[in-house]
Amino acid sequence: MRNKLPIFFWIHCWGICKLTALASSDVYVYRDFTEKLLAEVCPDVTLEPDIQPLEGESLDFASANYEGNARADIRARGFWDGNRQRAFFDVKVFNPNAQSYRRSSLESCFRCEENAKKQKYEQHIVEVEHGSFTPLVFSTSGGMGNLASTFYKRLASLLSEKRREAYSSTLDWIRTHLSFSLVRFAIMCIRGARSSIKHVVKGCDSFDLVTAEAHIHESQ
Repeated sequence: MRNKLPIFFWIHCWGICKLTALASSDVYVYRDFTEKLLAEVCPDVTLEPDIQPLEGESLDFASANYEGNARADIRARGFWDGNRQRAFFDVKVFNPNAQSYRRSSLESCFRCEENAKKQKYEQHIVEVEHGSFTPLVFSTSGGMGNLASTFYKRLASLLSEKRREAYSSTLDWIRTHLSFSLVRFAIMCIRGARSSIKHVVKGCDSFDLVTAEAHIHESQ
């Protein structure tokens, strides 16, 4: 008998799945995909860059990272304002159906996760690295936080300008790629991986062509 359960059921199952290693793999997919696109528009893009250790500085939050081996997920120069300031990014994927979020709205869940990341890294990066910090927060149900949304809109703008393609097509392609990454890992959680080979993040020669062929509607 053919299984007719809706896809959101399987995504929910993946969200509560106990395969921690598999869930964490989704973080790396988002991270590697984002790093590849940033490398097109920014110089000096680095995965898992070391953050300079504190030298007597005092941070405001108890949850701040005081460890000497602190790292962010991605670093890029000149992303926000086009100058040489270093921008740091850290990816977080959380389950909005977890017990701790049952009484919170989805918006407050995203805000809570963003604030937790900022308390851990932002002051350290601003005062020691003299850079900026942006948490990229995603949920296992497919959404992203406000800061992540702002980031990908800026990234789409830079990519469309460099490639001389439509901004809407570029942003749609990015969002679609992120969504398919989520669905792929939801399926893997249910049936298991059929191959131990790591999938390489593929680029795109033309955002306009891909979105036209796939009949992806333009974003507003």
